[in-house]
Amino acid sequence: MSVRIGINPLTWTNDDLPTLGAETSLETCLTEGKQAGFSGFELGQKFPRTPEVLGPILKAHGLDLVSGWFSGELLTRSVEEEIEAIKPHLHLLKSLGAKAMVYCEVTGCIHGQIETPLSHRPIISEEKIAEMSKKLTQVADYCLSEGVQIAYHHHMGTVIESQHEVDLLMKHTGPSVGLLLDTGHMTFAGGNPLEVQAKHADRIIHVHCKDLRPEILKDAKNRDISFLNAMLNGVFTVPGDGFIDYSSLFKQLKASNYSGWLVVEAEQDPAVAHPLTYATMGANNLKALCAESGIDIVQ
Repeated sequence: MSVRIGINPLTWTNDDLPTLGAETSLETCLTEGKQAGFSGFELGQKFPRTPEVLGPILKAHGLDLVSGWFSGELLTRSVEEEIEAIKPHLHLLKSLGAKAMVYCEVTGCIHGQIETPLSHRPIISEEKIAEMSKKLTQVADYCLSEGVQIAYHHHMGTVIESQHEVDLLMKHTGPSVGLLLDTGHMTFAGGNPLEVQAKHADRIIHVHCKDLRPEILKDAKNRDISFLNAMLNGVFTVPGDGFIDYSSLFKQLKASNYSGWLVVEAEQDPAVAHPLTYATMGANNLKALCAESGIDIVQ
């Protein structure tokens, strides 16, 4: 088995709070990401969205396109409407060689609302999850027929946040729907990423690696603050700089023969957490964890 290591541009510029890193250019993101030791990037707000423009930019930096976020709305859209909405994004990913699409149902989501406590996030019944899952499977079947697999991103502030909700989503979706394991979001939600990996190893096709600072997490939960305010307070950091048991997780990934991207996605305020410093730390820690677990990294 082998993996590749990539990074999300949230380290430099934030999509949910665009004022963070607003002055940082795409050139800086890509140059520093490559310098830190990564071989690919996920999409962000400053990336061109046509393969004819983005492809040469990435190639000039010796980088590949890892994946990119799509905001799903299957709770309010039909399968046909969702497929039409997803086609341009799918075309970009497919054209530039990305094999996974980061997908999240965002109907009613509150993670981008800085004044809304996380306790106000939308919660839906298992029946609704099952209905959404049936439609999601049809959309995923279409994407997979085009060579790109949906990797569902459980996310704070959305309808699929908790470990139980992930279990329900996996129960009601077909195998064309892959799972994105986000260690930071699962831990923030009160779940256990080791248990999720063990239970759904055959569905995990993408991994987001972020860590958590325990005292800031405890404060965020005690005061029931918003997702963005928790981020601004520094709840997230790169893997190996918090309390998540990455050593055990990587051993499990090795045992399950995971083969895909390991992506540092650790949003922080770039004015506080120097992007190149933390990107380099994240890359070095991923490399050390892979070496310890016997996971081969390819460029």
